[in-house]
Amino acid sequence: AAQSTSEFILSPESYDCVFPEYPTKNAALQHRIFGARVYLVVTAWLYVAVMMAVAEATHPGGTVLGAVFTFVLYGVGPVALLVYLMGRPARRAARARREAAASAQPDGGGEAPADAVPPVREEP
Repeated sequence: AAQSTSEFILSPESYDCVFPEYPTKNAALQHRIFGARVYLVVTAWLYVAVMMAVAEATHPGGTVLGAVFTFVLYGVGPVALLVYLMGRPARRAARARREAAASAQPDGGGEAPADAVPPVREEP
């Protein structure tokens, strides 16, 4: 029988499988449940930018073009910059994981490594 997400989150038996490195029966699971990210600030800022754009478009002296520029310059631009800058640690960690996986192979090409010391040549 499959459990719903809320039953899974609230059942004490499921705590160990969510965070196996911290086995406990009374953990607060409100932080990073199932690895999902909640962009609350981004969502709120875009909502404010949309409301500003609507106010610009519906004002008697405003235009739709002004509303579009308002949304792009006050909403999408700053949010894109913020998400890009705040995502830097995750991109750095992903790059380090890729490099660690690539360096786990002997020479990265799948070929046998050459001898470290070349054989001594005997004179005829």
